[in-house]
Amino acid sequence: MKIVNLQDRRDLVPAIAAAHVQAFGTLLPDWTVAQAVAELQAQQRDAIPCSWLAMDAGDWSGSVSLLHDDHEQIRGWSPWLASLYVKPEARGCGVGAALVEHAIAQAAVFGVPELYLYCEAPRVAWYRTLGWRVHAQLQLGPLAITVMAVETGHR
Repeated sequence: MKIVNLQDRRDLVPAIAAAHVQAFGTLLPDWTVAQAVAELQAQQRDAIPCSWLAMDAGDWSGSVSLLHDDHEQIRGWSPWLASLYVKPEARGCGVGAALVEHAIAQAAVFGVPELYLYCEAPRVAWYRTLGWRVHAQLQLGPLAITVMAVETGHR
């Protein structure tokens, strides 16, 4: 597995956008694939917002993003690790953990001292194994979420 910047594989943007809308669309019911494509195309290489892909045998197996804002109802913290997605056939193989570690390291390179994410209760324990801690618990639309935080090592 190799992790590459999305800017190096812009040809994959439509497929990634479709996967993101399918996976995360319940939080943003009016979000369309066209909007997701536009958001991914507007990302940068060496600054937030940006995304990376896990590549294996020439195809992408997962993605992760760093965003300034991840949801309009939780603007109090920034930046966010967002859109961690691993294709079903690649789950359980370390792809997600590798993408999270890569995003944390890149956040440190960008000068970010602390990074946030939000998830539902079943994912909290997994993120804790990667060094994240519970920061807050909130209601986000229909979902009860946990905001988690991690120090990137940047001082």
